[in-house]
Amino acid sequence: MDYLLTAVALLVTASSICIHLVTRAKKPCPAELPPGSLGLPVIGQTFGFLCAIRANSVEEWIRDRINRYGPVSKASLFGTPTVLLAGPVANKFVFFSSLMPMLPRSVQRIVGERNVVSHHGDNQVRIRGALSEFLEPDILKMYVGRIDDIVRRHLDENWSGGRTTVTVLPLMKRLTFDILCALLFGLETGTVRDALSDELERMFDGMLAIPVNLPFTAFRRSLGAGRRCRQLLHRITRENKAKLGASPNNDLISQLLSMTDDHGEQLLTNEEIVDSSVGTLIAGHDTTSTLMTFMVRQLANDPATLSSMVQEHEEIAKNKADGEALAWEDLSKMKLTWRVAQETLRIVPPVFGSFRVAIEDIKFDGYCIPKGWQVLWAASLTQMDPSIFHEPAKFDPSRFESQSSARPPCSFVAFGSGRRICPGIEFAKVETLVTMHYLVRQFRWKLCCKENTFIRTPLPVPLQGLPIELEHKPSLSPFKCDQTL
Repeated sequence: MDYLLTAVALLVTASSICIHLVTRAKKPCPAELPPGSLGLPVIGQTFGFLCAIRANSVEEWIRDRINRYGPVSKASLFGTPTVLLAGPVANKFVFFSSLMPMLPRSVQRIVGERNVVSHHGDNQVRIRGALSEFLEPDILKMYVGRIDDIVRRHLDENWSGGRTTVTVLPLMKRLTFDILCALLFGLETGTVRDALSDELERMFDGMLAIPVNLPFTAFRRSLGAGRRCRQLLHRITRENKAKLGASPNNDLISQLLSMTDDHGEQLLTNEEIVDSSVGTLIAGHDTTSTLMTFMVRQLANDPATLSSMVQEHEEIAKNKADGEALAWEDLSKMKLTWRVAQETLRIVPPVFGSFRVAIEDIKFDGYCIPKGWQVLWAASLTQMDPSIFHEPAKFDPSRFESQSSARPPCSFVAFGSGRRICPGIEFAKVETLVTMHYLVRQFRWKLCCKENTFIRTPLPVPLQGLPIELEHKPSLSPFKCDQTL
């Protein structure tokens, strides 16, 4: 079956090349293009790029291009002419220019054509504004106790029970998914949430597959999962719409439904709301779970940092009654823990870079980026640059002690920058700090796999999902959580 699919894929590719060669001859070539090669028509450098991602060597793949062509070069990825950029100046250009975020065409087909990343103009501003308003600190303050309860319930049900072995990554994914469903979609435990979780995993499985829509291919399965995921969210949207006015808008979908124009009409269509919700679910699900997984891995091999974190959290716990939930003010005292998170993000960024698209001809470093070309910027290279971060391979949370760092602007861009900064940064921070508070106080652990390797799918995945041998600290009482959730 694999040989048949490969043959069909090659046939489709060959046909596309012929069509591309005929049409390309009629198109003038823009002047002042960056150095490099677009490679074979349609295929370009896509296969090499995908193989490098899966082999966790994408940084080396990009460095090879930098060594050959410089920090600005052209290539062809996913059938589209692409300009590759790297460095702090390039990062700043990406975040403060007219370049627009985008997803590869194949990924758009999976997650929905009208997702939040694909919106431009007024709709993009409105949706991003709604997200930012829902996720701003003043609103999140009201949800800290709820997140605290979800975290304690999750740990009590999945991590406790004396000495045991657990696999960290899937458990962290489940935790972040439960928090997102409860707070963003108003969706509690049950069959709908379980079905949504299953479809989300199937969606991810095919996002880096060769985009051939044929039976039995990973891409076809991912397309189907994306369609079913949107159907479930359409159902949730209809139910939330029916309840508008009867209860406060305490979830993202209800807030998007409540947005109206000057005539009182719903501002966004249900399709736009659903597709934007899928994008938000994807953006907030795996990134935070990946961060917390690699924090657990780091702390297993870093007793000094772990000891300091335990001390920080025990000081906070001294001022809490038994079973009392964390409050917003408690999170502001977790400065070391957040520095550990930032340093983890620097060394193992969940997203090594992303795509943008030029909506007009634009120049950078003397080169022209033509309208319609995509831009791939590689943030992870900047964060491991020894000229910016001394001994970049060394784990050193003290790098983030001072906000007025001597580093060039846009050197550390784990959450973006400027008007392109991730609206979910505070949400991710709350999830991470609350979870680590209970983990380091209630458990000790050691790695089952001594080899600290990981692959990218495209997010980093540690060896075997990071199995650990877990032990509940006997001196601490079991969790007390609200069992009505």
